[in-house]
Amino acid sequence: MKIYTRTGDNGTTSLSDGSRISKDSILLHAYGTVDELNSFIGVVISQNPNDFLTKVQNELFVVGGMLATPVNNWEKYWKVERLEEFTKELEHEIDHLSAELEPMRGFILPQGNRLIADTHVCRTVCRRAERYVVALMEEDKAYQKVQVLLNRLSDFFFILARFFHKKEKIFETLYKSEK
Repeated sequence: MKIYTRTGDNGTTSLSDGSRISKDSILLHAYGTVDELNSFIGVVISQNPNDFLTKVQNELFVVGGMLATPVNNWEKYWKVERLEEFTKELEHEIDHLSAELEPMRGFILPQGNRLIADTHVCRTVCRRAERYVVALMEEDKAYQKVQVLLNRLSDFFFILARFFHKKEKIFETLYKSEK
């Protein structure tokens, strides 16, 4: 099987139902950014192998698949409850990691070492994906379950970066105001 089909050479791509949309649509930006996030998670895993992050990657494949499927076909192909279940798992993981951290003393700069910085990149790419999904919510409120999951996932990456500070014994650098 060839990897190229030439069907996208006109600037369109197909959704799971065969319908074609512009590669510049908000929907493509949303699931393309989810794919980008998944790749950045791979960078973090390459530095710190982690079963939970691999689970996050698997769940993001589901999110990407849902975004590539018209909402009216979600129930046919996807278990929408899975988004809510995974959001709860993220909350549990956030609570677990947070319990090991000192309270925040201010805004934390996204630095420390490569692992910490890459984790912050995951957080910010996740936030971008969430913004695209918020735009999709103007068309269909069904996307809100995806938005909530991405919101919680970005919180998870923030806490994970803080956890890596602790694990790596690297002090968090706080933002210092000029005032």
